[in-house]
Amino acid sequence: MQNLVTPDFQTSNVITGLWQIADMERDGRSLDLDEAARALVPYVEAGFTTFDMADHYGSAEIIAGILHKKYLHKDSVQLLTKWVPTPGKLTKEQVRKAVQTSLQRMQLDTLDLLQYHAWNYADPAWLDQLFWLQELQEEGLIKHLGLTNFDTAHLKMALDSGIKVVSNQVCFSLLDQRAQRFMLDVCQQYGVQLLAFGTVAGGFLSEKWLGKPEPTQDKLATWSQMKYKRFIDQAGSWEQFQQLLSTLSTIAQRHSLDMANVASRYIMEQRGVGGVIIGARPSQSEHIQSNRRLFEFQLSQEEKTQIDAVLGLLNPIQGDCGDEYRKPPFLTASGDLSHHIASFPAPYATKTGHDGRTHALSGTIWEDIAGFSRAVKRGNNIVISGTTATHGHRAIGGNDPASQAHFIIDKLEGALQSLGATLEDVVRTRIFIRNIDDWELIARAHGVRFANIQPANTMVRADLIGDEYLVEMEAEAMIEP
Repeated sequence: MQNLVTPDFQTSNVITGLWQIADMERDGRSLDLDEAARALVPYVEAGFTTFDMADHYGSAEIIAGILHKKYLHKDSVQLLTKWVPTPGKLTKEQVRKAVQTSLQRMQLDTLDLLQYHAWNYADPAWLDQLFWLQELQEEGLIKHLGLTNFDTAHLKMALDSGIKVVSNQVCFSLLDQRAQRFMLDVCQQYGVQLLAFGTVAGGFLSEKWLGKPEPTQDKLATWSQMKYKRFIDQAGSWEQFQQLLSTLSTIAQRHSLDMANVASRYIMEQRGVGGVIIGARPSQSEHIQSNRRLFEFQLSQEEKTQIDAVLGLLNPIQGDCGDEYRKPPFLTASGDLSHHIASFPAPYATKTGHDGRTHALSGTIWEDIAGFSRAVKRGNNIVISGTTATHGHRAIGGNDPASQAHFIIDKLEGALQSLGATLEDVVRTRIFIRNIDDWELIARAHGVRFANIQPANTMVRADLIGDEYLVEMEAEAMIEP
């Protein structure tokens, strides 16, 4: 049941997710942490040695610490956790403290895999935090770095910028095929493993819901059910969902399996998938025997074709991986981000000039040297200076023109957010490229970000200042009065 994430790090193909611990502790409820840890021992004995948690999954990290310290030898388990910082800038010391907190809770000297989540790509603080995490990895506090809920462009940007990432954990299921569009190609290109959660859609992809009437949100018992019902609604009608369940039921009966086995096996067999994450409610609900059956069969090509045919009847979930946490429709338990974060700070500092103009400053040394602002707002108009992939002393995106372009658009978006606007307010962009052969990669990056906005645009070849820069952009926006 082992899968190689890297040559020196093996995990289970089926990873036991502990996110439901937070749900079990909802509304002030408390758990017997020792009992919960002891309830995970049978998973390890059955070969499911990998556990996935996060700093915000209630007492999950503490339970994992008790599990390996009191009941098991550490070498017998792999403990994956996540760090989900609040939006905005942090200091290097605050990043270190977050890692040390997880180490203390899990009673470890080194984290096996720390997976990082970024809320707002328009705020470059996420890059600072990842570079600092990599420094902590070099110190030995972290064995491997991963990402969670990153979209394709920003996974690739991190890799092209020299951040050594081994995995990206995203939603990937029969209901949610976004990873198939671009993510799996990038993962294979860079040797990154995709860790898939949501494969059983919070239990909806099971016999329990076959032939049952559609539930309303207020009748759903768990956060997982609340979340994945929103995915079902985006994918189509309840009747269409029942067609999917019926197909799964037919295949499951043929193999004497559970429908959830078929749903998870389909994702396990996708290229680039390093493991599927199936949740557990320690001491309340476990699926050990069911999960073992995932290794007792393979889907035939005919069965995959049957599943693909019914998936073709569903509406594809729009966007890229992780978008459900960054833009509407928010496919979360609450339908918004209210139970995750309170607010987003402005990415850049602003100041008001004597003539009423508002300036946004990204903090690069060139703004002081050359006496300009990243962006200026006057009335309902915003103009953004020529912007390169500069961040501190680094050129983000390395030598990849598309990654540089995406980071530049992030900076444009950060300036707009700081001045009370969005990318949707952009009416013109201008693009300057060093190498004419890069034009299509840069144009496609622009197309990904502005596809539904379609501002006026000009692209020209130019001799850019700074050999490391492959592209420069400027933009203009108008806010509705």
